[in-house]
Amino acid sequence: MLFIPRMLLLGVHFILASLVGVVIGLCRPFNPDNSRLYARLYAWPSSWLLRLKIEAEVGPLFDQPPGCVIIANHQSNHDLFVLGHVVPPRTVCVGKKSLGWIPLFGQLFWLGGNVLVDRGNAYQARRAMQLTTRTLQEKHTSIWIFPEGTRNPEEQLHPFKKGAFHMAIEAGVPIVPVCVSRYARRLNLNGWRREKVMIRSLPPISTTGMTQQDIPALMEQCRTQMQTCIDLMERERQRG
Repeated sequence: MLFIPRMLLLGVHFILASLVGVVIGLCRPFNPDNSRLYARLYAWPSSWLLRLKIEAEVGPLFDQPPGCVIIANHQSNHDLFVLGHVVPPRTVCVGKKSLGWIPLFGQLFWLGGNVLVDRGNAYQARRAMQLTTRTLQEKHTSIWIFPEGTRNPEEQLHPFKKGAFHMAIEAGVPIVPVCVSRYARRLNLNGWRREKVMIRSLPPISTTGMTQQDIPALMEQCRTQMQTCIDLMERERQRG
């Protein structure tokens, strides 16, 4: 009964937030703090419309100065409305090139200084990765990446892709894992009961002294820590 009006309201909000975001982007194009403002515009009203109760414990994320690689689990398209609450200052995102073709949102994503990667073009993908490495090293800006590479609402994290870890080691910057409790399968778009979503950031993982040969072990370390954190949040949620 609530699904249709909820989707209509979300659609209206998405359009209005995108319009405001484009205006902000045109006034200060490619400012690395634009993405944080966009994220808040999308997240605040949307989480209320979706009846999401966000509980964030992200001290390590905000204590870390800009210039790190942030990795998070990716569950659904609604992640924008969830994780938008905790995007720190001077943070841009790496996304697939097709996002740039979404009306309003694509232009907003581009004006936010975010990086669009053509995964089907190896040369362009390498150029994009080189750009993000320079951004980390020279512009005091963090990069937000979903290392699973696709949406995953399941209990177990998918194997991580190497891109985020290549960048972190190449730039010599820490990795900050961000974990979100498994909300996607419990989200009831036709109900009014509030769904608690927990977000936690883990302590930064240093890459100092690491080489490309350390990537497999680093990937597994991050994935194991995030899986443990997500499982813990689920047990806490069930205990109430």
